[in-house]
Amino acid sequence: MQIPYNDSVAAKVAAMLLEIGAIRLSPDKPFTWASGWNSPIYCDNRLSLSFPEVRSFVKNALTDAIKIHFPDVEVIAGVATAGIPQGALVADLLNLPFMYVRPKPKEHGMGNQIEGKISAGQKVVVIEDLISTGGSSLKAVDALRQANADVIGMAAIFSYNFPISLQNFAIKGVPLLCLSNYDYLLQVALEKNLIDSNTIESLSSWRKTPEQWGV
Repeated sequence: MQIPYNDSVAAKVAAMLLEIGAIRLSPDKPFTWASGWNSPIYCDNRLSLSFPEVRSFVKNALTDAIKIHFPDVEVIAGVATAGIPQGALVADLLNLPFMYVRPKPKEHGMGNQIEGKISAGQKVVVIEDLISTGGSSLKAVDALRQANADVIGMAAIFSYNFPISLQNFAIKGVPLLCLSNYDYLLQVALEKNLIDSNTIESLSSWRKTPEQWGV
């Protein structure tokens, strides 16, 4: 299930990420992802941590959304690495325990994949910075569930809103809440004259079939 967006927050987050350069649009000279996909957008929400006003807005927006949609939360878990700092900020604001989840167990020491104390049955909300296909984010959910945690949802800063990601979250039964997404981004970019109406169709088609765009 995808939780409905707050329109004013979604537009504000998209505008902030564009202003600080955390999101860049380049339809004429696309970026290449590790998957080999051509992309007209590059997103690095970690840059928001260097801007106190943006960092605080995101922290407060995530916290407010969690209070509304996941009021029973008992633990906040960040997805390593980009979900760790915002997760810790949110956990501190909520006065809740915090932990983070690695992509895979460590190959030394205790071999932990989950760093922090987790008890069976605890209600966990997972914090992520960016949702693309959802694959890496949902691996963190799998690890928490294997530790017998009750993952009640995931909250993220931004989503590309790929159909495959919505499908993946539905299959896993994880409610997904994102502060903003690609559709809001295009609206804001158009209003700010960062793109024009002639490029909207191409940019919109990328979200629908990213693996074919620009090939």
